[in-house]
Amino acid sequence: MKAFDSQLFKRITQYAKPYQWRFNSVIIWAVLLSIFAALRPYLLKETVDEYIQHKDHLGLLFYISLMIGLLLLEVVSQYFFVYWANWLGQDIIKDLRKKLFEHIIHFKMKYFDGAPVGKLVTRTVSDTESIASIFSQGLFMIVSDVLKMLVIIVIMFYMNWKLSLIVLVAMPLLVYATRVFQIKMKHAFEDVRTHIASINTFIQENVTGMKIVQLFSREDLEFEKFKEINKQHQNAWIKTVWYNSIFFPIADIISSLTLGSIVWYGGITILNGENLTTFGDLFAYIMMINMLFNPLRQIADKFNVLQMGMIAAQRVFEILDSNQHIEDSGKITDIQFKGNILFKDVVFGYLPEEPVLKEFNLEVKIGETIAIVGATGAGKSTIINLLSRFYEINSGSITIDNIDIKDIQLATLRSQIGVVLQDVFLFSDTIFNNITLNNPNITEQEVINAAKKIGIHDFIESLPEGYQYNVKERGVMLSSGQRQLIAFLRAYVTNPSILVLDEATSSVDSYSEELIQKATETITQGRTSIIIAHRLATIINATKIIVLDQGKVAEIGSHSELLNLDNGHYKNLYESQFLATNKEN
Repeated sequence: MKAFDSQLFKRITQYAKPYQWRFNSVIIWAVLLSIFAALRPYLLKETVDEYIQHKDHLGLLFYISLMIGLLLLEVVSQYFFVYWANWLGQDIIKDLRKKLFEHIIHFKMKYFDGAPVGKLVTRTVSDTESIASIFSQGLFMIVSDVLKMLVIIVIMFYMNWKLSLIVLVAMPLLVYATRVFQIKMKHAFEDVRTHIASINTFIQENVTGMKIVQLFSREDLEFEKFKEINKQHQNAWIKTVWYNSIFFPIADIISSLTLGSIVWYGGITILNGENLTTFGDLFAYIMMINMLFNPLRQIADKFNVLQMGMIAAQRVFEILDSNQHIEDSGKITDIQFKGNILFKDVVFGYLPEEPVLKEFNLEVKIGETIAIVGATGAGKSTIINLLSRFYEINSGSITIDNIDIKDIQLATLRSQIGVVLQDVFLFSDTIFNNITLNNPNITEQEVINAAKKIGIHDFIESLPEGYQYNVKERGVMLSSGQRQLIAFLRAYVTNPSILVLDEATSSVDSYSEELIQKATETITQGRTSIIIAHRLATIINATKIIVLDQGKVAEIGSHSELLNLDNGHYKNLYESQFLATNKEN
């Protein structure tokens, strides 16, 4: 495994192109910073040799002033260098996060079926933040340190080439140690990022499913599993600490031995009266060795940050490079559906080897209200997923008004299909915003009028703050029946040409069911409607009822027609539910 992936790094820097002037400015400040920092030891040498030894007070004052001025310039350069580098990093991750989130929200549902939510959260939040550190603490800091080291080496040889050779003998050892350190740290940080994603995924799942955890008394078991995952994360970090604890003492020993050799050799030449070394050289070299070796140590440390950012970038780009979108090549955008739906020889399976629909055929005529019933796993909800193109069919065709849905732009298709799901999702926002989904074209008065028509205005007004009531995350402040009513209103205000109700009354109280029945009668009028239900009592008045069995249409007819079929699927379902209801009563 490479310690540094140049192709990946090149791709990351592409995101700096919109901010090229700032990128170039940071480089310029890095150059100035290295020059100003490296000149200070040389001025110290001149001060000692030319003015302190010769007791030149005026010259000493002048050079001290020069060093103060140089220090101020270094501080100013450091300020602009650090500020602009961090600013650039934040702008880059702002753009990257936008691109990543835009990419994710267009993924097809099949991707989310298998991708842990915690993993996506990690990629979008913490991994992108690590990418920012490439620019704020990694790349530019390394560039600055390398430039500083090069300038110092040049000044060293200009001052005293023999002392400089002693320094250069030690440099390869430190460079080699740094290289080995970089490779080891890359492996270690990959483990760290993997375990961070695992922790995020585990916590997200348990917080979301907390009711199940507590209901089945799994707190202790889940805590033990978390302890194990947390321990693995700790071990990954300890590995990085172990590498650091080896490298930095080695770097300190090499630096100290080099400094000792310089003092020893320089001191001997001065004591022997040789004109090879001056006191100013010793002062300057003691200062420059620290300035030379410390950046090399810091480069290794900053390379850690760079590696973390590179690994994070690799994970983010894996998602950006994944082609998980439903193909949106439809050219038809300006169309108003009449509502004639036709499934023809449709074959589909969530897994290729396990088809859910097999040569499925169904026609829903304009204005019809049909009901689809069947046992669990028969393919009822799958029909809705395919009609809205959340999944692609394996073969066959689905048309609306004799137009293949693949020829219709996705946004146009979905905007004219209103869906009420069994599991209603509400955002942590007001009821009004959950109904309109922040569509600026829907006014509050339109929402109120629609609520009155389907009979739920009084229910909303009875809540604190009415339509501005915040339902909190996933609508926890409302009952399941109330959430269903909000979902009905959400679908109704969009004035869809086709309406789909998926198990809309499967888990509500009798009062809410009464409101939902009234709402159903209102919003299905004048539009093609598909009702999927387990509770057969709710679809008795449907125009026709489709009975699914193992992915195929088993029976079609009205409620009374299907009840007259001897040993029919619908008759058996209805009688089993009727008997179950009587036993409960």
